[in-house]
Amino acid sequence: MGDKGGDNHSEVTDFILVGIRVHPELHSLLFLLFLIVYGMVLLGNLSMIGIIVTDPRLNTPMYFFLGNLSIIDLSYSTIIVPKAMVNILSQKKTISFAGCVAQLFLYALFMVTEAFVLAAMAYDRFIAICNPLLYTVRMSRSLCIQLVAGSYLCGWVSSVLQISVTFSMSFCASRVIDHFYCDSNPIEKISCSNAFINKMVSLSLAVLIILPTIVVIVVSYMYIVSTVLKIRSSEGRKKAFSTCSSHLGVVSLLYGTVSFVYLTPPNNPELRKVASVCYILFTPMLNPLIYSLRNKDVKDAMKKVIWKKKVLL
Repeated sequence: MGDKGGDNHSEVTDFILVGIRVHPELHSLLFLLFLIVYGMVLLGNLSMIGIIVTDPRLNTPMYFFLGNLSIIDLSYSTIIVPKAMVNILSQKKTISFAGCVAQLFLYALFMVTEAFVLAAMAYDRFIAICNPLLYTVRMSRSLCIQLVAGSYLCGWVSSVLQISVTFSMSFCASRVIDHFYCDSNPIEKISCSNAFINKMVSLSLAVLIILPTIVVIVVSYMYIVSTVLKIRSSEGRKKAFSTCSSHLGVVSLLYGTVSFVYLTPPNNPELRKVASVCYILFTPMLNPLIYSLRNKDVKDAMKKVIWKKKVLL
């Protein structure tokens, strides 16, 4: 087991995850909250994936991206939440060194991938509204696969860089991580190494990820708004905007919660944990709801599945 007096991170075999600090009598309530919301994450995203895969009417680029978005949401919640739930009821609250590396790697991979997939979805909406006659040609199946594969590649590269600098530091000061999962900032705080390189790499990655994805989304919607305003009928404008409202809702939710997490003052770790819960649990829970409630095709597909079940019963 890792020792505070150790000289190198190789002597650390595990870390202690402090978790969310609540009164002991509230641990069961916190566990129940995580369980209910995570159950809704599983139900919502698995249902969305199932509907998209089984309904031939949803075999379009937009739903291909949406299916991948559900896989991503489901994945990064599953990487963190089950372990956090175990630690809520456990006295030990440990995670192995390898488990911590894997958790941070996968969390960073899916978080970055989601940002690029949302940018690809904005481009898809731009082509659909601004160049509808060329939509099927421009947004071919091969291009959609390439965009998603490229998103995962960007996530993989950024994750490799992040964990390389994070776990190259020495952990001789402590092995107690003040969080409910392995994140780079709280890990950095328990290192006795100079964290300058780690901070610079994290900042550079943030700029290289956020800037291009935000630019693609903003520019796409500038063209979309310009095109929609040229539509003479109010019904036509409403229909065009309705195809984008769900995507805009998901983008706002993602960047809003991520900003809440990483702009929270570092001297308030408990508030940062609450912000992380919003991103890791509530965002993937709400995304399927946003798309199912605001999208006629998804609602029709869900009604079809429910009707089939009623007939079978």
